[in-house]
Amino acid sequence: METRKLILIIIFSTSLLFLWDAWQKELYPPASQVMSGAASNSANQSHDPLPVPGDELTASASGTGTASEIEGVNPSITPNLFTIGEKIHVKTDLVVAEIDTAGGDIRQLGLLAHPSREDVNKPYELLLDKTARFQVAQSGLIGDGLPNHKTKYTVDSKNYSYELEPGQNKVVVRLLAPEVNGVQAAKIYTFHRGSYVIDVEFEIVNHGDAAINPFSYFQMLRDANDPTDANTMVHSYTGPAMYTDEEKFLKIKFSDLDKNKAEYPTNSNNGWIAMLEHYFLTAWLPPQNTPREYFAKRLAPNQYTAGVIAPVGAIEPGQEKNITMPFYAGPQEQNKLAELAPGLDLTVDYGWLTVLAKPLFWLLSFYHSWTDNWGAAIILLTLTVKLLFFPLSAAGYRSMAKMRVVTPKLQRIREQYASDRQRMHQAMMEFYKEEKINPMGGCLPILVQIPVFIALFWTLLAAVELRYAPLALWITDMSVPDPYYVLPVIMGISMWIQSKLSPTPTDPIQAKVMQIMPVAFSVFFFFFPAGLVLYSLCNNILSIAQQWQITRMYESKAEGDANKKKNKSKPEPEPARESAQLAVLPDKEETATQAQAASTAGGKQDEKKQQTTQAAASAKGKAPVKAKSAPAGKKTRKK
Repeated sequence: METRKLILIIIFSTSLLFLWDAWQKELYPPASQVMSGAASNSANQSHDPLPVPGDELTASASGTGTASEIEGVNPSITPNLFTIGEKIHVKTDLVVAEIDTAGGDIRQLGLLAHPSREDVNKPYELLLDKTARFQVAQSGLIGDGLPNHKTKYTVDSKNYSYELEPGQNKVVVRLLAPEVNGVQAAKIYTFHRGSYVIDVEFEIVNHGDAAINPFSYFQMLRDANDPTDANTMVHSYTGPAMYTDEEKFLKIKFSDLDKNKAEYPTNSNNGWIAMLEHYFLTAWLPPQNTPREYFAKRLAPNQYTAGVIAPVGAIEPGQEKNITMPFYAGPQEQNKLAELAPGLDLTVDYGWLTVLAKPLFWLLSFYHSWTDNWGAAIILLTLTVKLLFFPLSAAGYRSMAKMRVVTPKLQRIREQYASDRQRMHQAMMEFYKEEKINPMGGCLPILVQIPVFIALFWTLLAAVELRYAPLALWITDMSVPDPYYVLPVIMGISMWIQSKLSPTPTDPIQAKVMQIMPVAFSVFFFFFPAGLVLYSLCNNILSIAQQWQITRMYESKAEGDANKKKNKSKPEPEPARESAQLAVLPDKEETATQAQAASTAGGKQDEKKQQTTQAAASAKGKAPVKAKSAPAGKKTRKK
C-alpha cells in the first residue's frame, strides 16, 4: 500500500475512534432514552420496590434462613417515586444539600466549587429531584416495621437549616423514624469540612421483646439522561459502575439493564458501587472486609437504581446497633478518589488506554503545580510528549522528505505505465529499492505514536480540573468549545500548512482529499473543548517546525547530490594532466619545425633530381616526360 493511502487511513481511523461513542449514541440510542415526555412525567405513578437481600447474604448474616423469611419485605410497595415532606438545608464549605423528611433522602446536592453551565453563580447540581432529570440518594432498613426510603421522618433538633460555622469540622443532622413494634430507628447524616464524603448512619434500638435481624440498603436512583453540560461530539459514559478485587472495575450499562442482560458480581466483602457521569460521580463505599450484596436494576422506563445491601446483625431486646455507609458525591478528582477506596480513581473514564493516560495526567498535574495555569500545563505536556517522540517523528519526516523529492519521478513512472498497473507497481518498487526509500517509513513512526496521542486526548477530555479552568484572554473555560472559534481556525490553518509540507499525492483523487481534509477537520474542532484544540494546535505547530527543518535539510542535500552528478557527467581536465601537456608542448612545436624543414629539403632534392633527368633525356633526343600530379584532395592509387 502506498504511503499516502496509509496516512489517510490512519487519520480517518483515528477520527472514527474519537467520535465512535457519539455516533453510536446518535444512531442506536438506548431503550431508556427512546421515550416520550409523557412517559417521563408519569414516573411519579411508577412502583419503586424495596431491595431484597439474596440467600447468600442472608445466610452469611444469620447462618440460617432465606430472604423470604425476613418479615415485612414487600417488593411491590411505595406507589409514588417521590413523596414530598419538609426540607432540611445543609451548607458546608464544599456542598449545599437538601434533605427531605419524606424518606430521609438527599434530594438535592450542589457543588460550590463547580459552577453550573446555565448560571456560573449557581453550583452544579449533582443530585436533584426534578421531572426532567433526577438523581437522589436513598437508604433504609429491611425488616418488619423498619423505616425505608418512604417513611416519614422527623427532625430530632427541630432545626431545618444547618451551616458549617468557622471552627467546626462537621455538621450532624439527626432524623427520627416512628417507633414500630418497640424498635426505634434514627438516620444520621454527617457532613465533613473539606470533604465530599457524607456518612449515612442508622442507629437501631430494640425496645421489644424479641430479637430482630435487620438489613440495611443504600442506593442511588436516577434517570438515563446525560448531564446538561455533556459534549454532543465526544460522548462520555453515564450509568452505574462497580469495583471488586476479583472482577476489578466494570460498567453496568443502562441498555443491558433494559434487556435484563447485565452481568456483575453480587456478593463480595470488598468494593463499591457508583453512578457515573462526565466529570462527577456518586458512590456508596462500604467498609472493607464486610459482607455486602450489590444490585442494579431497571424500575420503570427511564428509572434505574444501583446500590448495596449490608446486614446490620442480630439485635437482642434492649440492645442497640449502628451501621454506617460513606457516600461520596463530588467531582472525579483522581488523586483524592484513590485515597477514599481502592479502584475509585478508575471512575475517571480513560477507556482502554488508562495505562497510558494516568501517567500523562500525573505529568499534567506536575506542570500545573509549576505554572498554576492548566493551559500552560497542556502546552508543556505537549512539548514533553513531542520531545519524547522526536526520534520517531524525525524518521517519519525524513521518509516523507525523500518521497517529496522523488515525487516527480514517481509521476513519470505512473504516466509511463498508466495502462499496465502491475508493471507500474513493479517499476515503483524497483525505484524505491534503487533510491533506498521505504514507502512505509513515514507511517510506522506515526502508528507507534497514535495510542499515546489518543490517551492524551482522553486525559484532557476526562479531567474535571479543566472545567472552568481559564487559559488567557477570552478563553475562560477549557472544557467547552472556544466561544469565538479562534483556536479551531488557527488549527485549520496549521493543518493546511502541514499538508503543503507533505509529499504531493500523484493520484488526483488523493490530492483533492488532502486539500479538503484541513477544512473538514476544522469543522470537527469547532465542537471540541478548547483544551483539546489547544493540545492539537501546539502539537501541529511543533510538528510543522520539525517537518519544515527536516524537509529543508533533505531537499538541500538532494539538490547538492544532483549538482555533483551533473558535474561528473561533464568532467574537466585534471590540473596534473594540463601541466604535463603544457610541459610537452614545446617538444611538439620543435618536432613540427623539424618536419617542415625536412619537407623543404626533400623538395629541393626532388627538384635537382628532376633537372638531372631532363638533361639526360635531351641528350638522347627525347622529349622530357612531365610528372603527373595527383588531383588535390585525392591519393594516388597503387596498382
